[in-house]
Amino acid sequence: MPELHSIATQVRRDIIRMVHDANSGHPGGSLGCADFLTALYFKVMKHDPAFNMDAHNEDIFILSNGHISPLFYSVLARSGYFDVKELATFRKINSRLQGHPATHEHLPGVRIATGSLGQGMSVAIGAALAKKLNGDPATVFSLHGDGELDEGQVWEAITFAAHHKVDNLISAVDWNGQQIDGPTDQVMHLRNIREKFNVFGWTTMEVDGNDINAVVATLEKAKSLKGQGKPIGIMMHTIMGKGVDFMENDHNWHGTAPNDEQFQKALAQLPETLGDY
Repeated sequence: MPELHSIATQVRRDIIRMVHDANSGHPGGSLGCADFLTALYFKVMKHDPAFNMDAHNEDIFILSNGHISPLFYSVLARSGYFDVKELATFRKINSRLQGHPATHEHLPGVRIATGSLGQGMSVAIGAALAKKLNGDPATVFSLHGDGELDEGQVWEAITFAAHHKVDNLISAVDWNGQQIDGPTDQVMHLRNIREKFNVFGWTTMEVDGNDINAVVATLEKAKSLKGQGKPIGIMMHTIMGKGVDFMENDHNWHGTAPNDEQFQKALAQLPETLGDY
């Protein structure tokens, strides 16, 4: 298996190519979370690219912040769920790879339509409870944006998960401090997100989300804490636009496609490691 850093670099390159070619999409958060999803799919999560919606005895991943679909699609393709060449159809008419993941096109790896922010935590809890009822020892993972935590439904779900001891759930927060309208502390200051999860009754940990080795270690530690009566939250400090210097820490790249010149500059910073689609 190619080394994780090489995979993450190619995934970032895929993201830039997809968003540029479609002239639409969300590169900032996709680039920032590339290390997390690479670590999850290529090292930590037990999953089968043959893909069965029942997912019995398989781990499940729910992408709550579905607008970072370029990342999700690249990782799914690179881990064998569908042909990498299909990435070229991103956001095209009749493509299975639309701006937010959807199920009506039956894209392997996508279990539920996501991107209506605030709903993914509830979905992940439901999947985790179903595994408990079915005696399935596998884990449910989810990913959420820090701006998404402005949604009240998230906190209702966080409370529910702790109260009902949903201890086979591992939820990560992309804590990059940016959202579509600006820095999160200016749009809606949530103070210390980890402390909030702690108060709500979760087991929490914190990690540099752009240190892929640290991400792997933290995910493995989280898995070791399953079954102890508490859901587990991982607060990931990431850089929006990570890997492309002119995009980093700039909320304007939340949902903006690079022009031709910016596209070439970005690719120059992301060497081709696994072969472009």
